[in-house]
Amino acid sequence: MASHNHIFRVIITFSLISWLIFQSHVSSQDKVNLSLYYESLCPYCADFIVNKLAKVLETDLASIVNLRLVPWGNTQIAPNTSWICQHGPAECLLNTVEACAIKVWSNLDTHFKFINCVEQLHLENRHCSWQSCFSATGLSQTPIKNCYNNGLGYRLEKAYADETASLNPNHRFVPWVLVNNQPLQEDYQNFIAYICRAYRGRNIPQACKNKGLEINKTNVPDSGPRVCFRG
Repeated sequence: MASHNHIFRVIITFSLISWLIFQSHVSSQDKVNLSLYYESLCPYCADFIVNKLAKVLETDLASIVNLRLVPWGNTQIAPNTSWICQHGPAECLLNTVEACAIKVWSNLDTHFKFINCVEQLHLENRHCSWQSCFSATGLSQTPIKNCYNNGLGYRLEKAYADETASLNPNHRFVPWVLVNNQPLQEDYQNFIAYICRAYRGRNIPQACKNKGLEINKTNVPDSGPRVCFRG
């Protein structure tokens, strides 16, 4: 009898594991891809990261989103292959640092909290103090320094440059936001509505039950769109 009970438990355990794997696969398939092409010292990119994305990641909407950050933005490559960043050399540095953060801390929660810290400092006109984000987040600076100094950061940024250049349609400004590879263009601040419309899963987040969500209604101030245009 004990042998039969053991076999029964094994079968149940195996079935449960298989079901959980299947459920996990279905869940990942249902997720909406959210991509942000940005540059570290564009104030509108910083505002979007700190005041929009960070707050969304604290809600149940995060459970249906695959967020990907691409820090290159409007940077240009000169004929001598040097980089010309829209907001100067400090932006080139921080773009690379953030690219390294994404690489060495592949978990979204980890690299996002570091990038969010850097961008919060920028909103406070204190981005020169970006290294304080290591202690603020409890993360080690060693892997970032190694990534930057050994050339990996450069290679990561070059890959981001190629990816950004291949966007179709081409990006006209940053932040340039895509939901399931579809650019939201000037309506990027309305990204939650696009995510909710694209979601096909069963577990509807509370954020998607807001009846006020509408597509193609931009919240553009009278002074013009909140973007950094390509030079």
